[in-house]
This record gives sequence, C-alpha cells and structure tokens, in this order.
Amino acid sequence: MGSSDTTSTKTALYSYSPSPSSSPPSAAVLSPCAACKVLRRRCVDKCVLAPYFPPTDPQKFTNAHRVFGASNIIKLLQDIPVSQRADAVSSMVYEANARIRDPVYGCAGAIFQLQRQVNELQAQLARAQVEAVNVQAQNANVMALICMGMSHTLHDGAALAVDALAAAPLNDSFSLDDGSLHGGASAAIWEAPIWT
Repeated sequence: MGSSDTTSTKTALYSYSPSPSSSPPSAAVLSPCAACKVLRRRCVDKCVLAPYFPPTDPQKFTNAHRVFGASNIIKLLQDIPVSQRADAVSSMVYEANARIRDPVYGCAGAIFQLQRQVNELQAQLARAQVEAVNVQAQNANVMALICMGMSHTLHDGAALAVDALAAAPLNDSFSLDDGSLHGGASAAIWEAPIWT
C-alpha cells in the first residue's frame, strides 16, 4: 500500500458523516473513538460506537466495556433506532459506573440508598409537623389562659365595684328618677374610673 492510499484510508477511517435521519453528534472524529482505542482496532468510517464514545473520554467506554462487553454494546446499539442510541449509551454508562462503585447491587443499591433517605426525610417531616401542631396547641392554651385571666380581672373589678356600692351607706339623696346620681359615697364610686 502506498503513502497516498494510507492517507486516504486514514481520512476515511477516522471521519464520521451521519446520515440525515440520524441524531448522534455530527462532529467529525479526528482520531479513533475511545472504543476502538480501548479495543485496539481500527475505527472504520461507520463505526457504531464513535458518536457515543469520543476519544476525549476513554473511561466512559472502559467502564461500559468492563460491565457489558463490547460485543453486547454493539449488538444493543445496532438493534435499536438511531434516535434512541444516545439514551441507551447514557443508561449503560450510568449502570456500568454504578456497578463498578457497588459490584453487588449496582444501580439498585443507589436506588435503595435514595429510598432510605426519602423514608428518613419523610419521618423527619412527620416529626416536624407533630411538633408544629404541639406548638400551635400550646399557643392556643396560652391565649386561652390570658383571656381567662383578663375576664377574671374584669369580673373581679366589677365585683369590687358592686361590693363597694353595697358597703356604702345609703342616704335619701340617692335617686335615679331624673337620670342623675345624688349622694356622697355612692356617687364617688360611680364617677371613679374603673380602669386604672
């Protein structure tokens, strides 16, 4: 193979031109995709992995390859429509990263942990709501006591005024016929302000 054939082959191998109906990223790949680098193979013109595993992020494919295997990833991507491939790769990479962090449970472990946090937060919320109801009840009780104290004070003040009237000597000059008060001690009681 001559040098001109090698140059044209490299250009054809490392460039990606998506069809008009495809939705993967449309950037041209200047070097082999991360998948082909990890697998140590030539990245062909229509490499199904190139749009989803750029050469700048080799760890993305390494994790997915470690968990699912390259052939399974390729089969899956070939079996689904092009419009769903990016989401499928994103899901596989997420599951692979979770499986590497937690080899036993993977994503299920993360879901379990999040569910436990939700349950704990719901319990905290329930406790806070109970506490808020208790505080409202205490405030209502305090207000009731204040109102009862004020009514007793008013009632006691009125009782004192009645007692003072009863204790005052009555004389003949006390009359309500003309709407006026006459009389010494009893008139002074009525004229004195109640609120002092």
